[in-house]
Parts: sequence; C-alpha cells; structure tokens
Amino acid sequence: MATEKRNGGILLAARAGHYREYAPPPALRRHFSRLWLHSLHDGPPATMAIVPDGYCDLLWIGGRLVVAGPDRTAAFPLIRPGTTVIGARFAPGAAAPWLKTPLSALVGCSVRLSDIGWTDTTDFEARLQDCPDAADAMALFARLLEEAAREEAEPAADAAVIFAAADSGCPSPSLRHRLDISERQLRRRCHQHFGYGAKTLERIRRFQRFLDLCRRSHAMPLAQLALEAGFADQAHMTREVGELSCLTPAVILDQLNAREMPD
Repeated sequence: MATEKRNGGILLAARAGHYREYAPPPALRRHFSRLWLHSLHDGPPATMAIVPDGYCDLLWIGGRLVVAGPDRTAAFPLIRPGTTVIGARFAPGAAAPWLKTPLSALVGCSVRLSDIGWTDTTDFEARLQDCPDAADAMALFARLLEEAAREEAEPAADAAVIFAAADSGCPSPSLRHRLDISERQLRRRCHQHFGYGAKTLERIRRFQRFLDLCRRSHAMPLAQLALEAGFADQAHMTREVGELSCLTPAVILDQLNAREMPD
C-alpha cells in the first residue's frame, strides 16, 4: 500500500488484519474492559506497530497464554502472517491484583502467564488448543476467564479514577486533590496499576483521543485534530505522536480512514 511505503512499511496493528472488539460477559466486567480477536492477513509480513493505550492484556497466541504489559511507546512484535490472536484487556486497576504483579515490572514486556506465578495454566492452554476454530476458542477463553474471576480480588477503585482523569485530560494536581493523596502516593499507585506515572498515562490517553478522532473524521484538518485531542498545537501533536508511534499524524489519519484493508 502507498501508506505503508510512505512510512517505511509500518502499519498500525488494526490495519494489519481484521480486528474486532466485544463487550465482556457480565461476570467479567469488573476485571476486563474488552475481549478482542485479531486475525492477521496471510502473505508477506508487514512491520506492525502496536501503540500504547494505558492497558495490559491477556493473550492467547501461538498455543500459549501471554501477558502483554503496558507500553510507553510503540511495540513491533514479530507475528507470523495468518495468526489469530485472542485477547482480554484488563480494566483499569484489575491487572495487578489478578496477576499478583505490579505493572511496573511488565512495562514493554510480553511474558507467559505461567512465568509470573500462575501454576494452573496447563489445563487452560490445553483446552484452548483443542478448539476447532477461532470462534469456539473465543467463547471458551471467556468461559475460562469467568471461572478464574471467581477467585480474584476486586479491582482497585482509585485506579479507575486515575484512568478516567487521564482519559478526560484532567491534570495530575487536580487528581491528587480529588483523591486526597500526595504526589508520591499518586506516583506509587500509578506505577502499581499502569506501569508508569500519571504524566505518562495522560500523554498516552491524549494520543488515544487523537486516534479516536482520526477514526471518526477523515476530513478534519490536522491543526483542528491537535486542538480537539488536547495538544497545545499541531507541532506538539506531531512530536508526541511520532514519539509514541513512530508514525506521523498524517499517515495515521490516512491509515485509519483507508477504505480497504491491506492484503
């Protein structure tokens, strides 16, 4: 594709296959914000960029259960063409209690679930391996998570407040006042539940607001996109988007509004 060539072959992950999201069943909604399925195209592999979003995901990929920790900048995983990935995106504040691990230990990492203390993954993986197709695997994945969720602690309530504030562009001083905590306490809670501090989370969620605007409007000028997303100006947006994704705002806008998916 022309878009891909203009950026050295880099494609946003959503453009490197067929990606779908689903609301989790009621029993999982405390712990997971979305379930998702990503089927990559066959053919020559593209350089796929998975951009940061402030979340942590549990994946079923290549016959293994894997935890994809939060990212500070884009990740470029090597995934075989034709692979189907099933995922569950942890709700804010749910991942650290579920995984019994602070997310600061998982930033930029993808690790097997069994490598961070889960000892009962063998049966989980074996049952998923026996599924005849992706739809059956997706349904079983949700059922197995429901079974596991019965034993899990409630997500941290303050983490949801911190995430919502970052999502709305609320500055951290206002957030500290709202939660009645010190800057040090806020930093500790952010590192526990998101992997990094409040300022980094704010940058990442502002970038995600930009992506949402790009998906909704292909005709909006870049300067207006910058202001709507919460950047100081277009130059600020260009710098931040480049640092977080290795792509330019114009190319992202082009990719997210392309009519056809790449072969």
